[in-house]
Amino acid sequence: VNGFGITGCSRAMLANRISYWLGVTGPSYTLDSACSSSLLALEHAYRCLQDDLCDAAIVGGSNLCLHPFVSLQFSRLGVLSRDGRCKAFDNDADGYARSEAIVVVFLQKAKNAKRIYARVVYGKSNCDGYKEQGITFPSSTMQGELLRECYEECGVSPKDLSYMECHGTGTKVGDPEEIIAIDKAICKNRTAPLLIGSVKTNMGHSEPVSGLCQVAKILIAMETGLIPANLHYNRPREGVKALEDGRVKVVTESTPWNGGYVGINSFGFGGANCHIVLKSHEKEKLNKGAPSDDLPRLVTVSGRTEESVNVFLNDIEKHAVDVEYIRLLHDIHSEDIQGHLYRGYTIVGSKTAERPTRETENYLGTVRPIWFVFSGMGSQWPGMGIELMKFPIFAKAIQKCDAVLRPRGIDIINILTNKDKSTFDNILHSFVGIAAIQVSCVLHNNTYILLSINFIL
Repeated sequence: VNGFGITGCSRAMLANRISYWLGVTGPSYTLDSACSSSLLALEHAYRCLQDDLCDAAIVGGSNLCLHPFVSLQFSRLGVLSRDGRCKAFDNDADGYARSEAIVVVFLQKAKNAKRIYARVVYGKSNCDGYKEQGITFPSSTMQGELLRECYEECGVSPKDLSYMECHGTGTKVGDPEEIIAIDKAICKNRTAPLLIGSVKTNMGHSEPVSGLCQVAKILIAMETGLIPANLHYNRPREGVKALEDGRVKVVTESTPWNGGYVGINSFGFGGANCHIVLKSHEKEKLNKGAPSDDLPRLVTVSGRTEESVNVFLNDIEKHAVDVEYIRLLHDIHSEDIQGHLYRGYTIVGSKTAERPTRETENYLGTVRPIWFVFSGMGSQWPGMGIELMKFPIFAKAIQKCDAVLRPRGIDIINILTNKDKSTFDNILHSFVGIAAIQVSCVLHNNTYILLSINFIL
C-alpha cells in the first residue's frame, strides 16, 4: 500500500539493511544455498578477513516457519520425520523435524579480538555437480573430496580431529552418504574412533541457519567442557560399516571436551557443500576469571524496559564475579544506546553486604550535574582510608596529596590507614584526613589538590 513492501520484505536486502542501520561499508550480501547457507556465509566471511576486505564480520542466519505450505512441500519430498524427531545415524531414522532459529556470530582477526571463543582454522566449499540420481541426492564422493582438500590445504591432519559435527539430518539417504565420506577422508590412520554428533537431534533442523546452530553447539562444548549428547540414537544404521565397526562413534551422553580441532559439515539439498575447521581457544582465564583482589564491582546496564534491566542484573548477581565479563559489560554500556530508556546498576562481590546493592530507574535523557556533598568535622575514624586505598585511582590521588603534605611534616597515608584510635586526637590530622578523602573523591588534576591544601593550611 505504501510502496515499502518490496524494500521491507526483500530477502536480497536483509544484509544491506543491517549495514545501513550500523553504518558499515564492507561487503554486504545475502547467501542462499538452502541448508548450508549460514555456514557458507561463515566461510565467505573468513575469506573476506583473510583477503583484508574487512576487519570484522557479522554473520547471521534465521529460519522462521511462517507458512505451512513450505512444510507441506518438504513432506512431499519425503525428508520430514513422521514423529517429529530427528534420529540421525539411527537405523529408524526417517527424516527430520523443522525448527526455527536465529543465530549471529561476530568474526574478528585474532590480533583485534578481546574475547575469543574459538579460532576459525579454515573453511572450504564445493558443489556436487551433476548426479544421475537427481539434484537432491547427496554425493559422498564430492563430500569426501571437500574434506580431503580442506585438511590438506590447512595443514591439519585428519587424525588430530577431536570431533566432527555432522550435517546429520536423519534422512534415509543423507546420513549414510555423509558417514561414507567421513570414513574415507577422515578415519584412515586414526588410532581412536572419531566422535560425531548432530545438533539437529537436539533442536530439529533449522535449515538455512543450521550451520550456525552447529557452531553454537561447539562453542557450548568448548565453554562448558562437555559435548552435548546426541539424542534419539539407539541402533546404528544397518549397512554403514563405519558405524557398525566403530570407526566413528556417536556421542550419546555428555562427553568431556578436551580441546583440539573440530570439523563442521553443512550440505545444501541442491549440492552446495561447506566444511569449517574450528580450534578451541587454549588461553585460560587468569585465576579462572576471578578478581585478584577483594574489591566490589560496580556494574551499570541499560535496557528498553525496566524488566529487561532487572533480568540483566539478576543474571549478573547469580554468578560469581568474572572480571572479563564485567569488562565486557562496561564496554557495552559505556555509551548511550538508542531506545534504552531504563538504567540500572548493581554492586557485586562485596565482602560485607549480605546481598548486592542495586537500583533501576527510568532515564529521561537529561544529563544531570554531579554534586559531591561532604560532611565536616566528626566524620573521621581510625583506618578510614584502608579500603579506599585499594582502588588505584583513589590511591593515586592520595599520593598526590602526600607529595604536597609530606614536606610540611604530615604523613597523610599513615593518617588514613593507621588504626590507632589516638591518630585523630591531633585536630590537624582530622582536618587534613577528611579533606584528603574529599579531594581524592573528585580529583581530576593537580589544580584541585593544590587549591584545597592551600585552603586547609
